[in-house]
Amino acid sequence: MRTCAGIGLASALVLTGVGLAAPASALYGEAVIDPVESNLAGKYWTTASATAGEATAALAVDQDTSTSWVGAAGESLTLDLGGVYDNARKLAIEFTDAGASYQYVIDASSDGETWSTVADESSAVRASAGAVHLVASPGMRFVRVTMLGVSGDAVIGIRELEVFNYLRDDVILGADMSGIDGDTRETWVSPLEADKGAGPQLLDVAKDRGMDFIRLRVWNEPRSESSGQPSAVPRQGPERTLTSASAVATRDLQLGVDFHYADSWADPGKQPKPHAWAELPFDELTDAVYDFTNDYVEQLIAQGTTPDKVAVGNEILHGMMWGSEAKLSADASAPVWTGANPAYFRDQADIYQSQPGGGILWQYWNSDDPAERALYLESFDRFTALLGAGIDAVRDASPETSVELHSIVRNEGYDGRSGLDMATEFWDQVLSRLEARDLAPDYIAHSYYPEWHGTAENMERNLQTISAEHPEYKMTVAETSYPASGANGAPMPNSTYPRTVQGQADALQRVFAMVNDIPDNKGAGVLTWEPQFWQAMFRNVPGTNFREPHASIDVYNKSVARHLLEDRVYLASEVGDVPSLPDTVQVLDVASGAVTETEVTWQLLEAQDAEQRVTATGTTEFGAVQAIVDVVADTTAPEVTSITVNGSQKLVVDATDELSGVALIEYSTQKNKQAASEWNAYTGPLQVDAKSTVSFRVTDNAGNVSEITEVNRKDLR
Repeated sequence: MRTCAGIGLASALVLTGVGLAAPASALYGEAVIDPVESNLAGKYWTTASATAGEATAALAVDQDTSTSWVGAAGESLTLDLGGVYDNARKLAIEFTDAGASYQYVIDASSDGETWSTVADESSAVRASAGAVHLVASPGMRFVRVTMLGVSGDAVIGIRELEVFNYLRDDVILGADMSGIDGDTRETWVSPLEADKGAGPQLLDVAKDRGMDFIRLRVWNEPRSESSGQPSAVPRQGPERTLTSASAVATRDLQLGVDFHYADSWADPGKQPKPHAWAELPFDELTDAVYDFTNDYVEQLIAQGTTPDKVAVGNEILHGMMWGSEAKLSADASAPVWTGANPAYFRDQADIYQSQPGGGILWQYWNSDDPAERALYLESFDRFTALLGAGIDAVRDASPETSVELHSIVRNEGYDGRSGLDMATEFWDQVLSRLEARDLAPDYIAHSYYPEWHGTAENMERNLQTISAEHPEYKMTVAETSYPASGANGAPMPNSTYPRTVQGQADALQRVFAMVNDIPDNKGAGVLTWEPQFWQAMFRNVPGTNFREPHASIDVYNKSVARHLLEDRVYLASEVGDVPSLPDTVQVLDVASGAVTETEVTWQLLEAQDAEQRVTATGTTEFGAVQAIVDVVADTTAPEVTSITVNGSQKLVVDATDELSGVALIEYSTQKNKQAASEWNAYTGPLQVDAKSTVSFRVTDNAGNVSEITEVNRKDLR
């Protein structure tokens, strides 16, 4: 962190919300917070292919319902999501024609070889423009839709196929709260209520509202950035951070430690060596990194606060512990230069720039000069020597502690190259050296602030690209934040979210989603940075010494879905008919994978006198549902055909020409003079004894029944 400087038809009813949660009334402000959901089919890395109509396959995932993939009976459309997703739990499909009945099967696979059926609509008879299917078994990379048929002369095609991913419960959500050191203000969930809720410490509220993980920074010997003199109160120094670590562990929160290897802020614009190490020859500097890191982790272990994760360095794209290499550039055209911040780095250059350090000489990245190229590569050698010393020290002290390297992706790029080019070069150079020494980290991390690092879409592309090039590593966003106020609510640069409590919640959930959507479940966590004061998620209650959280704090405990609804139902109705809405929809218990039915209470829909699309909102125990009703002149349904008698001859029964909106086809058999069997749902070809007769009963959406009775051998053709 830096120094705080559809079809296009008219709708008769409007959907008011799907799955809305009530605002948290005990918290400051209002925010509607639903579980994190994202459509993987819309990601740039997802590809579509087809066994027929290949040229239009991509139109099924282009987020445009005016276009479609057009196929044929027996042909398939397949999506490759780019990697396995363990919590892709809902599929939605919309077909080309609203008044037709489509028969299809959806299968999923993790490897493209072994497939399991997600939805079997091979016997569908209801006219419908689409459907939502819940996925009981997680773990898919490929989704295949095989079209089997369609009623009447409707087109076999798919306007949109969506695959919804939900936040995994193993994605760690938390914050850097190093500022708890010396923070005496009482913090309560509801400070003005008789029952104040969780408190009185900030960590109590963090735990109560669902945070999993707290990161603490360590400065070697805290100093003033301007004077370079030791701070009167050494906040976030080694001793005081041990105390903060105990407070974290007492609340059973996971603990992270972030070594800055500096006496003050270390970030992309400044990476000064600790004063005590500034004049050490490089080999001794490397030893100092090992000794300090190893000793400190052992101190943490000794007091019962073994860290779950240690970050070796902070925002290290330009290296760390800069030294004499800064003298190679006299101006800010190079990230590492002799006049860089903090003030004491340049004002006391005879100390801080007296010996080589770990600054990266990016100014020679694109140089064709052999000497400059050598300087560039040597700077990575020194930098990774320091990183390796820190990593080695952590693992020697605590083999169970994970190690993270934390960088950034510059939005503006450098020297004519993009920020992503620079980031991939950084990781290629760093990881190849560490891997060669068997000192690779467990996690690679980046900061994300839209004002510095670009749009969320750009950052998502950065994370996915880096992960694809280095798939052996888990990925995190180690720092992020978004303000809830300021600028009259205008969005931050490179963002679309207003600076409101709701906008803060939405912006943070967007970061949760971008990490969760990294293919192969490589996204592992997101931390907000000092949310108690930086672009704060808390406010000081006027007239008191209390602090309270914004309603947006509930992104930590409401972002994981516990139940998923079949939240859209599609059906067709003829002009002049009252649409018949289902009494129940399906609900998935995410933890168990159980799919059950839940009752729906619907808004009333009246008969429509013109072709159009209308919607209705329903309520369930688990949230809201939307009915999408296409009012058409005529609906078509499949003919009852291919009834097999004695395994060879076929009977063709045209059962539905006079009917509109078939809801159910049933059959009953009778042999000789025996009683007829019960009515059974017709789902496909029947094996019928030659001496038997078969009766069919067809029910339309209005409840009208038509029967075709006593079909026997004389009707065979």
